[in-house]
Amino acid sequence: MKTLQNKKIIISAGASGIGLAIAKVCLSRGAYVYLCDIDDKSIKKLNKHPLKNKRLFIYQCDASNEGQVSLFFDKIKKKTKRIDALINNVGVAGPTGSLEKLKSKDWENTLHVDVNSHFYFTKKAIPLIKKTKNGSIINISSTAGILGFPLRSPYAASKWAIIGVTKTLAMELGKFNIRVNAVCPGTIKGDRMKRVIRDKAKFTKVPSKSIEKDFISMSSMKQWILEEDIGKMCSFLISDDSSKVSGQVISVDGHTERND
Repeated sequence: MKTLQNKKIIISAGASGIGLAIAKVCLSRGAYVYLCDIDDKSIKKLNKHPLKNKRLFIYQCDASNEGQVSLFFDKIKKKTKRIDALINNVGVAGPTGSLEKLKSKDWENTLHVDVNSHFYFTKKAIPLIKKTKNGSIINISSTAGILGFPLRSPYAASKWAIIGVTKTLAMELGKFNIRVNAVCPGTIKGDRMKRVIRDKAKFTKVPSKSIEKDFISMSSMKQWILEEDIGKMCSFLISDDSSKVSGQVISVDGHTERND
């Protein structure tokens, strides 16, 4: 079902993980995807995708560097004059530990990457999305941006900030028929969660398997969320089926009961 037929979508941090899962869903539903990533290894692997240079365009870009983001958009504007959707997916996990023991540079870097990258991309994308008169911006936040996350305070702070920006942009851009929503993944099965579990196990001196079971038990459905689940939600929020959905904070988490 080509629910995104010919829609043009930008995805930041799109060469692996959640970003790549979103890209694959969008491509399967007929979209053109312009994605960037900082990871050269992931980009080289993705360059073998059969749709590259047809409906998939891949660029290397440090999303936390405003100059590089500007160059990325310059390249996009050579391909198209309008964009239907932006998915702000950039985010780093940040340090694990109690706040009083965190290094200032680790705190500052987490907020810089997780918040400023969204600002850079959104600022550049808005003029292109206004041309569609029916656009969508999706900010990938987290259940940590709703509930908090012990031992991950800079990450939680950045994800709360994204929700505030989402609500505000929905108010600013509604008159242009641009919808702005936040998607909050829960415990996603994948490499990033493996690193989070490893770091928490190291900090708490609890076995990794116990940490993993505890994370799964935090939701009512008692199971991992898949990266593809986030892709499907983003596809809905880009499609015309969500034409009146804006300013919302939507969890895809199997109903998180706790986040401790």
